[in-house]
Amino acid sequence: MVQDLSERVQRDLHYAIVDEVDNILIDEARTPLIISAPAQESSDNYRTFAQVVRRLQQEHDYTIDEKDRIATLTEAGIARVESMLGIPASQSLYDGEHYELTPYLDNALRAHALYRLDRDYIVKEGEVIIVDEFTGRLMYGRRFSEGLHQAIEAKEGVRVQRESLTWATITFQNYFRMYEKLAGMTGTAMTEQEEFYKIYTLDVVAIPTHRTVIRNDFPDSVYKSGAAKYRAVVNEIEELHKKGQPVLVGTVAIETSEMLSEMLRRKGVPHNVLNAKQHEKEAGVIAQAGRPDTVTIATNMAGRGVDILLGGNADGLARERLRKEGIDLAALGENDPVWQAALAQAKAEVEADRQKVLAAGGLHVLGTERHEARRIDNQLRGRAGRQGDPGSSRFYVGLDDDLMRRFGGQSVSNLMDRLKLDEDMPIEAGLVSKAIESAQVRVEGYNFDMRKHVLEYDDVVNKQREVIYNQRRQILSEPTMRPTIMGMVEDEMTSLVQMFAGSPDRNEWDLLGLAAELNKIIFPPYGENPESWRKLTTPELTEHLVELAEKAYDAKEAAMGAEMLRQLERLVMLRAVDNRWVRHLTDLDELREGIGLRAFGQQDPLVAYKKEAHEMYDELVASMSRDIVQNIYHAQFVMRPTMPQRMQTNRGDGGAPQPVRSAKSPGRNDPCHCGSGKKYKNCHMRADQGREPAPATPGSAPQTVAAAHAQRGGNGSAAPTKSASGTPPGGSKPPAKGKTGRK
Repeated sequence: MVQDLSERVQRDLHYAIVDEVDNILIDEARTPLIISAPAQESSDNYRTFAQVVRRLQQEHDYTIDEKDRIATLTEAGIARVESMLGIPASQSLYDGEHYELTPYLDNALRAHALYRLDRDYIVKEGEVIIVDEFTGRLMYGRRFSEGLHQAIEAKEGVRVQRESLTWATITFQNYFRMYEKLAGMTGTAMTEQEEFYKIYTLDVVAIPTHRTVIRNDFPDSVYKSGAAKYRAVVNEIEELHKKGQPVLVGTVAIETSEMLSEMLRRKGVPHNVLNAKQHEKEAGVIAQAGRPDTVTIATNMAGRGVDILLGGNADGLARERLRKEGIDLAALGENDPVWQAALAQAKAEVEADRQKVLAAGGLHVLGTERHEARRIDNQLRGRAGRQGDPGSSRFYVGLDDDLMRRFGGQSVSNLMDRLKLDEDMPIEAGLVSKAIESAQVRVEGYNFDMRKHVLEYDDVVNKQREVIYNQRRQILSEPTMRPTIMGMVEDEMTSLVQMFAGSPDRNEWDLLGLAAELNKIIFPPYGENPESWRKLTTPELTEHLVELAEKAYDAKEAAMGAEMLRQLERLVMLRAVDNRWVRHLTDLDELREGIGLRAFGQQDPLVAYKKEAHEMYDELVASMSRDIVQNIYHAQFVMRPTMPQRMQTNRGDGGAPQPVRSAKSPGRNDPCHCGSGKKYKNCHMRADQGREPAPATPGSAPQTVAAAHAQRGGNGSAAPTKSASGTPPGGSKPPAKGKTGRK
């Protein structure tokens, strides 16, 4: 996307070593990476439909498919929506004049029925921020795609931000497969070894633990209802707290951790809560989670890299004590007597506490719900029993948990009904544990199929992406693009001659029409009499028109100068490639959205997508060539302040946004930044302050943009359109909480 090779920041892709490789290459790979920029202002329809869906009733007006996470309107619901919108009875919401409203309704219903506050997202300082389902961290800078994020903003009553246009997109799979060598590490990859091999050709090797694991993993306790499950969880936490054993409680949602916190508060059990809302305290809370009778509630432990030390962390304890005493830690060195004394005292205390914890059985991990991926459960369980320490773990499961409700909980519920078990009586049986694991295996397979589905469609675009980006690199690296442009001009002249003078009967040639089209390209005309062309053959006429075009190009080069024209060539070509590519990405998204319907016509949607995407690509290449030919003769440099395009990606770094330092401006008497040798005040200072146009600088690119004018159709720039990046192909909405396009 850069305008000059010097702006490129990524080096050659020789090798990548990926930490937490399963999280990056598996979990994150459900949705593509997207770079986008703001497009049009968001529609008021988001707020309108947020009000409409609030008045709908589940089961009567809409149904929810828990397994696929899809909400569907019933006939009664459609009629009610039409009534609320004031659509006459003789018309339908799905008629042509109202059809543009359906995406807003669809997103509003999904936001209302499927996405929950404090589970899928939080509202912080007037913004909707996504919560990563695997790590429980806030995903700053990431947005749901296709208008879903705007629908959630309207639902929560915060400012609805602008929609955006996709500039570039690539799947994780195709991105990481570009590296010559790829490797990674994680504690939980064995359950995904099939996918690692099939997608990335990576073998999974298990490295034996340094010391034997002696952790005691208790069987799952299954309860008929969530209420009974949480009562049992709180009772066990209370007992272990009295016993002096540290407890780490794992939850899958912020709301669950806060509900448990309230229940423990009523019981008088002191505890720490760690979730996306308390992200800043993470390291300190986890470091001391192994102290006696400490209770820590954490939302998703995946990727939290701090070890839980039995007895606590002496270094952290000493720092906290000194901080409370008002001692400036920054002023203390490693050998300072105050620090050494505090550290020695903390080490002695921690060692005594460690012996207490070992006697109590080590750290106990308590999971309040099974995750849909076994790896995430294993990561939570693996927090106990590290390096040969004792420990234990148990998962509590309710039959109304998301996983059980979506996959197989009804059969266990029927078993409990037949046995006439009390609600507070748990089942701890191998049969039930196998049913839970079977459900997890099915979800993992389902998610694998979805990722593979996304990849199959992206493979089609990937071939086109490689060609376009190679062309871009060529434009930036070649010293002159004149031969390429003249080849395009020759193709355009051949096409025009075939269109207006392709008939064997010369009397049928439309030479005035041909001259009019020629004048649009190489305006002004050269005083040619079009009728004189009738005596030429078709190849001779084509050659003659190419000569006229070359003369016009020579005249432009003589007027502008060779160096300026070389810069103009690059700018015009880059603009044509970028504008058409952005439109092409949007068109492919729209094609992918509905291609799944081809299955009803006994067509393979993927085959149909490949065929139509190839046809669209041929049109794309022809359009780029046409834009370049029509604009290159008319483009001129005009002085205009450079406004940087605000680009956004759909992947945040998991932390708060960082401030950006701007480069320091030169002083009035410093040498100017343009390299002219003049003082700044005598060169670019007034232009930088917007008081006058920038002076031309010999030998360097002017601070300008190319304004291309063509009498027919302009430069083909993309009109602001609603982008739909990030939807899994095949016409269905993402069944999982995919963190998709920065929309």
